[in-house]
Formats: sequence, C-alpha cells, structure tokens
Amino acid sequence: MSGDYHEMLIKQLKSPALQAAYLNVVMEEGDRKMLLKALRNVAEANGGMRRLAEKTKLSRENLYRTLSGKGNPELSSLELIIRALGLVLRVEPQRKHAHAG
Repeated sequence: MSGDYHEMLIKQLKSPALQAAYLNVVMEEGDRKMLLKALRNVAEANGGMRRLAEKTKLSRENLYRTLSGKGNPELSSLELIIRALGLVLRVEPQRKHAHAG
C-alpha cells in the first residue's frame, strides 16, 4: 500500500506548483527529517538523484548523504538543491495563530 502511495505522490509532484506547495507545508511543520525526505521526493519527481547531481554539480553520494534522515545541509547546499529543482527559497512572516494577540 505504501508503495502505491509513494508512486501516486511522485506522479503528483511532477507539477512545480504542487512541489512548492508540498515543500511549504512540510517546512511549516518544522521537522528537518521530513523536509529532507520531501526534497528527496521532489528530486525523484524531477528525474532522480542523478539528474539533480548533474544540475547541482554535486555527487550523487553527497546528495544522498545531504538529504538523508541524518543529513544537516548548509543553507548554501539547500538553496543550490532547491534552485536545481526549479524552485526558490523565500522567507515570509509567520501566520498568526488564533490565540496570538
């Protein structure tokens, strides 16, 4: 079942707009491991790690390590990966929660 979900997710992530929305939702959660997994999913939807390696000029091994659950990419690496995926990294004000004054 999870394989079917993964395949469906990768098909949906062919759209740059959905890639951006997906990554934004994951980033709002604040879980670094989930963000790295989401970036791996987006990379897969964009032709895989080999293609991402070609675009970033980083080795596939380096990318796998950087985007692993134990990875801790520097901002420059993260920006390079995101740009290679055809996306941009932005900063926006946090949305205020209902209980915030």
